[in-house]
Amino acid sequence: MKKSALQQVRAKYQPKLPKDLQGSVKIKLGDATESVADQDEIKRLFPHTYGMPVVKFENDENPERVEEPFNVGIILSGGQAPGGHNVVSGIFDGLKSLNKENRLYGFLMGPAGFINHQYMELTAGYIAEYRNTGGFDIIGSGRTKLEKPEQFEAGLKILKELNIKALVIIGGDDSNTNAAVLAEYYKNINAGVQVIGVPKTIDGDLKNDWIETSFGFDTACKVYSEVIGNIQRDCNSAKKYYHFIKLMGRSASHIALECALETQPNICLISEEVQAKRMTLDNIVSYICYVIAERAKLGWNFGTVLIPEGLIEFIPSMKSLISELNDVLVDYADELEGLEENEKLVAIHKHLSPVNADLYKSLPKTIALQLSLERDSHGNVQVSLIETESLLSEMVAKRLEEMAETGEYSGKFSAQHHFFGYEGRCADPTNFDADYTYALGYNAAMLINSGLTGYMSSVRNLTDHTENWVCGGIPITMMMNMERRNGEMKPVIQKALVDLKGRPYLKFASMRETLALNTLYQYPGPIQYFGPAEVCDRPSMTLLLEHNKEI
Repeated sequence: MKKSALQQVRAKYQPKLPKDLQGSVKIKLGDATESVADQDEIKRLFPHTYGMPVVKFENDENPERVEEPFNVGIILSGGQAPGGHNVVSGIFDGLKSLNKENRLYGFLMGPAGFINHQYMELTAGYIAEYRNTGGFDIIGSGRTKLEKPEQFEAGLKILKELNIKALVIIGGDDSNTNAAVLAEYYKNINAGVQVIGVPKTIDGDLKNDWIETSFGFDTACKVYSEVIGNIQRDCNSAKKYYHFIKLMGRSASHIALECALETQPNICLISEEVQAKRMTLDNIVSYICYVIAERAKLGWNFGTVLIPEGLIEFIPSMKSLISELNDVLVDYADELEGLEENEKLVAIHKHLSPVNADLYKSLPKTIALQLSLERDSHGNVQVSLIETESLLSEMVAKRLEEMAETGEYSGKFSAQHHFFGYEGRCADPTNFDADYTYALGYNAAMLINSGLTGYMSSVRNLTDHTENWVCGGIPITMMMNMERRNGEMKPVIQKALVDLKGRPYLKFASMRETLALNTLYQYPGPIQYFGPAEVCDRPSMTLLLEHNKEI
């Protein structure tokens, strides 16, 4: 089938490689590390992979020739993120630069393919079809959790059969937590298998000083920002709708914040701020109504509201309700099974504490039912299925009616609802993400060649020119802490939330009142792949601000 014009030209793009990875490389060891929290417990759980040093690569003027070829396996784990195919391409090219006989295998449809021995060899011709493209369709992805010894043993069997010495897991915080557990298990039994992680998530919550951003965040935010800009142009043209726009990001508001910096909406809610200020649902509705009423005084009955996907879990009162609902849904599962909607609501209501029962009863029926849906594999409420944008607009409409009766509001209110999630997960990567992911993959191959295990591929100094990016790796254990999951404490990578003292948030906060009471929309337009570097290669505003660069 003929490819689109963009696909044909984009296939020819050669990602730029940092100087650290050009030619032969040697490893430089840094200081020993420790976990971000719960050091004694993490050290106890990971005795063979805890405390390892941060490593950095440098050019090697006197390289040792790689004599023995080796094979590597890869797993794409969790949700898709733009640039995954370039991680695979980078690993492949890195392996071939070490020894032409090295081979790469992909396990199909995520960790399940690893456990069930479903795989394919990834050849140069096959990979060529996927370079610089979005999606994970090169081998597929999945959400099976790698956490049980029998799974590790089943996977080890196929690794030995294919003579694979290293496994690369490309995923988010949970997937890389699993990579750390797998690395520890194989090291403990002397399996002779290395495990390397690659930081992936569009949510942007997998980062620290050494992982400056997760791949896919830049592309996804620019896709969403283009569409938000289009909506704002329409909004400013028709001048009759308020657009409530929910954006992906269940555990952090990085996407909403970045899109706000890119598009300058009238309102952007930040979950971390809501939690820090202990705002109630009523407080949030009051703030939105204040902005709408003030704009109405200026004759503007239109605007845009950005809402992070996970907002509802950051409202303290809602968080308490959800926590109790989690227990009720488990403890009274038999009683609730098969009930029709109204009966189910009544049954749940009677098992809640008085405060949570009142809040549950005050919610629109659709939201109450959505909060009562089956939990995900981690025991969490499925926030993507909760129509927070509809909840807020419905409550705002009701409040505005009350304000109109008392003379506090004299405008017209009509709402439109949007949820941008899947639209950004598989876009062709920006030049930044195409370069970054290729470097992450190539770098992973060098980590493997250095004999390391339990490390995450790290490429930093990302606001500088690509050739000056700093490459190396960090022990996954140094990112970990203990958290309660499904009723028990488990080691997991600590999520990076929006820093309310950080420059990205403070920049938006400084503009908030001006944006609310004016119409200063920005229109980023579509991702540019060809043209001047300041247009095509610019990293996210979040990254620029975090590195004290101007935007």
